[in-house]
Amino acid sequence: MERRNTLKLAAAAALTGSLAWAGPAVAQDTIKLGIVAHKTGALAGGEAVTQTPNVQLWVHNVNAAGGLDVGGNQMMIELIEYDDKTNPGEHIKAVNRLLNQDQVNFVVAPYGTGFNIAAAPIYGKSGIPMVSVSAITDKVDELTTSFPNLFFTLGTTTAFVEGVRDVLVEQRDAGAIGNKVAMVNVADAFGIELADVGRELLTEAGFELVYDKSYPLGTPDLSPVMKGAKASEPDAFVAWSYPPDSFGLAEQAIIEDLDVSVYYSAVATSVPAFFGAYGSKIDNVLGAGGTNVDDPLIAAYRADHEAVTGEVADYWASANTY
Repeated sequence: MERRNTLKLAAAAALTGSLAWAGPAVAQDTIKLGIVAHKTGALAGGEAVTQTPNVQLWVHNVNAAGGLDVGGNQMMIELIEYDDKTNPGEHIKAVNRLLNQDQVNFVVAPYGTGFNIAAAPIYGKSGIPMVSVSAITDKVDELTTSFPNLFFTLGTTTAFVEGVRDVLVEQRDAGAIGNKVAMVNVADAFGIELADVGRELLTEAGFELVYDKSYPLGTPDLSPVMKGAKASEPDAFVAWSYPPDSFGLAEQAIIEDLDVSVYYSAVATSVPAFFGAYGSKIDNVLGAGGTNVDDPLIAAYRADHEAVTGEVADYWASANTY
């Protein structure tokens, strides 16, 4: 694991705030903030767009504004980062290292639903607030009862599926599609829970699941999945997907010339690189997310994000994470 201490850079924007969590004793004028990121492995692409840049941007802006006001003291942020290689076991070891060796005051919750659920016990034991900004689940009540320090900001699985169902119903009522839906999912906590709810809600709405297939996270070849979906002759295609498979499924859909009137994939459909990879070939493709880029505060955030990180924010959870 590689440690990097970041950032005390010159300012681009000003932000003030206050720190609610008071952890172990820290050096004067310094607060230690830890993050265990998926810098490598299957979720590295999504992490690199949605999670880490926004943590770094926040640290940059707070330090540029003179630090956090903590009880009348201005305290600078020291950011300590580790790579968990998209491995839950490595993640938990790194969190322990941050808490017990680095003596951080706060740890940023991980990227992804499965990792948040897996790591909740260790964050709960530490007592550090765990603000899950990139996780959805219908187990919010159950998890937050077990771990009172756990908070969710992105919504529930049912609400996520309801949005897709409503679009499909709307298109069916308009005569654009029939009742046949091909549904696929990544086989981790995120995709499995979405598929379970999807089966229930889509069936209740009168849709027929003519194809229902899961695949492991990080599957390098999704051509069999897409070939199976095409062979089922669906009217609509729905993928409860993470970033690598959103890209991989789109590529295979283009290769197979999948002919559906509604195509939906979940995470990463809203990242700029998705359009950059496929251009006009993905016109009318639907995905998770949505950000009002005309809102002045969002516009200012996006400009700041690009100026400081050199990257364009996604159109969903980037702003939420920040």
